[in-house]
Amino acid sequence: MKGVILSICPSARLVDLTHDLPPQDIVAGALALESAVPFFPPGTVHLAVVDPGVGTARRALAVRADGRYLVGPDNGLLTLALGRAQWNAVSVTAPEYRLPEVSQTFHGRDIFAPAAAYLAAGVPLERLGSPVTDPVRLSLPGCRMDGGWLVGEVLDADRFGNLVTSIPGVRLEALVGHGSAVFEVSGRSLRLVRSYDEGDDGTPAAIVGSTGRLEVFVRGGSASDALAARRGTPVRVTRGA
Repeated sequence: MKGVILSICPSARLVDLTHDLPPQDIVAGALALESAVPFFPPGTVHLAVVDPGVGTARRALAVRADGRYLVGPDNGLLTLALGRAQWNAVSVTAPEYRLPEVSQTFHGRDIFAPAAAYLAAGVPLERLGSPVTDPVRLSLPGCRMDGGWLVGEVLDADRFGNLVTSIPGVRLEALVGHGSAVFEVSGRSLRLVRSYDEGDDGTPAAIVGSTGRLEVFVRGGSASDALAARRGTPVRVTRGA
């Protein structure tokens, strides 16, 4: 893919976001884009390929969102990156902006990488294909109030075993303000801290992480292992006494 990009746009500056996503994990890819895209400069082209549907009729998307571009499969991967943005999308179908031969198993190389490279080279988005107004969206869990508790769930575990939840920090602040909070995960009560260093070794604690979401961590360990928690595990928070 990098070779294709540099062959089309030799001046491109390539930055790897991650190659550590679990195979076929579209949600993990969407979360990675959500956390990274806002911190790249306008005009950046983000190429994302988590594509278990490669070779099927799923569309290839190129999107302009708040002055940045995203290219990837239309399978929900771009959901969170589009969530807060004004965007326009096209289906990448124009043959002149693909490789001459497109395989059934490597659209990252043959379709997505060329589209990203042509965008980086200044080709207008609209020339890549016809407009798309209904990109596939992931149906991701949010959070809700239930009997005085703000209830969400684990969305993902990172490579440190930190648990990223569906509870935004702003919802937590609205619930507890500057007071204390009580968290429950896997039947255990956790305390909220302001830094990883405030956590006790081996004891799970909660923190609002860099993504703006409530996270659960273990200093020097893995919250995922300590709590036997994974995607879908319920998380509850309420005001402290």
